[in-house]
Parts: sequence; structure tokens; C-alpha cells
Amino acid sequence: MELIKNTNINFMGVRNYTFALSGLLVALGMFGVVQIYRGNANLGIDLAGGTSMQLKFEKPVEMDEVRGLLNAAGHHEASLQGVSGENVLIIKVEARGKEEKMVSDEVVSLLRQKLPGNPLTVEGVSEIGPAVGKKLRSDAALALLVSAIAIIVYLAWRFEFKFGVAAAIATFHDVAILVGIFYLFGREIDLLFITALLTIAGYSLTDTVVVFDRIRENIRLKKKGTFSETINLSVNEVLSRTVITSLTVFFTCVSLLLFGGVVLKEFALALTIGVVVGTYSSVFVASPIVAVWRGERMVEVKR
Repeated sequence: MELIKNTNINFMGVRNYTFALSGLLVALGMFGVVQIYRGNANLGIDLAGGTSMQLKFEKPVEMDEVRGLLNAAGHHEASLQGVSGENVLIIKVEARGKEEKMVSDEVVSLLRQKLPGNPLTVEGVSEIGPAVGKKLRSDAALALLVSAIAIIVYLAWRFEFKFGVAAAIATFHDVAILVGIFYLFGREIDLLFITALLTIAGYSLTDTVVVFDRIRENIRLKKKGTFSETINLSVNEVLSRTVITSLTVFFTCVSLLLFGGVVLKEFALALTIGVVVGTYSSVFVASPIVAVWRGERMVEVKR
């Protein structure tokens, strides 16, 4: 199935504009990374340390009412999530120098005291200390670094070193932009978000390799013309495949975002944005970087 046929778009002709746009977004992302590492972002308790409680009420409970009670008690940073169809509330609260157990006991006692007509039971409590949160942030950064090195090694073996570096830069570009968007809009950043980052990195790499494969084929077949012309030809030839694949994944992520429940909302949102950014980078970032680095001379890449 082809949604787009016989296109002749000059992707390389707009590379200066796309580089400028990407540079701005990556700069925002790097600022967000620094703030996250320093703990100055909307971090989930698994990265910042704190307590997560799953409470089941006998009757339906209004989240605004509970939020007001927590604000009055000084827990302004508390995050509340309701479970659809059940009288269950997930409350996440930072420890703020207290013992995590003390925080959970304080919140449960507060709600039982202020909502005496709606008894609650504690279904589960997850407590993470600040030191553990800091370690998890470091491990997440290390995971992203190792994945970037693995990308370079793999594509250097499959194509050549310049292709590997270009793909790694494009992957870093996707991760940085996603981090920047979440930081800018104050979305929660937790281990599920890190999982989404690694998922998008893999998706973007797969999309980039498809484009690189077609570039390699056309370098062997096309004896005349510049390298930029070969890239334009290659991207246009796989454009329909790229659009169909991206739309399929995009609609799946949107479905997860709309119907996947509260707990998966941030994860699904990250995937939805990441698919768009990853598709953009495969076309407008990875290949143009190779073109700028290699120059316009046609040199065959390894088989």
C-alpha cells in the first residue's frame, strides 16, 4: 500500500532551517536534562524519592477535595491519580526530609480524619528514599549513554562510522527534544518516561536504518549526481513506507493515551510525541548530517 507516490521533495534544500529548529529544541532539552539531574523538575517519586499510596475508598471521592486537604496540610507537590470505574486514588507525595513511612502514615491519618463518612483501606504503599532516586537518575543517564555507543558501533559495522555517528546524533536529538518538551510543560518524569525514551530511541534508529539502507543501494546503482541528490531520491522512495509505519505506531500510541488509563498516561504521551520527533529526525536530521560530513562526492559504502 502506498499513500504517497512519485514524490520529488528536496529534503536537503531545507536542511539549514531544520538544523536551526533542531538546535533550538535540543538546547531546551539539554537545559531540561541539567534541571532533571539537579532535581529541579517534576520528578516522579521513583527519581526524586517519596511515597506512593494506593487507597481504596468505600464511596466515590472527589480528587479536588482530597487535593485541597493535602494542600492545607502542606503537601502542595502531591500528585493524585484516579482509577477509572473504581473508588481508588493513587497519591504520590515527596518525603521532603521526613522518613517515607512517616509521610504515608500522615496522609492516611489526615484523610481518615477529614473524611470520616468515607472509610478507606490502604491497598499498597511504595516508598523510595532520596538516595535511591538519585541513583536511579544516574542509572537512567548511563543507560542512554550506553545505547548511543551501541548505535554507533552497530551502524559503523553495518555501514560506516559516519553513518553510525549521524544515527546516534539523531537518536540523542529525539531524546533531548522529548525531555525538553516534558520539562517545559511540567509533565511528570519517572521511570516509565525513561522507558519511553529508550523505546523511542529504538524506533527512531529502526526508521533511520531503513533510510540508510536505501541510500546505500542507490549509491551502488546511481553513478552520477551528488550525494545530496542521492539522499533526496532515497528519502522520497521510502517516504510512503515511513509515513504508513509512523501513522500506524502513532494511532496505537494515541489509543493508549486515550484509553490506557491514568497510570500509563505520561508514558503514552511520551511515545506519541516521540514517534513524531523520531520520524522527523530520520528524514531531516540523520541523513543531512551524513551529507554535510561526507561532502557531495559519491563514495560507495560497505555492503
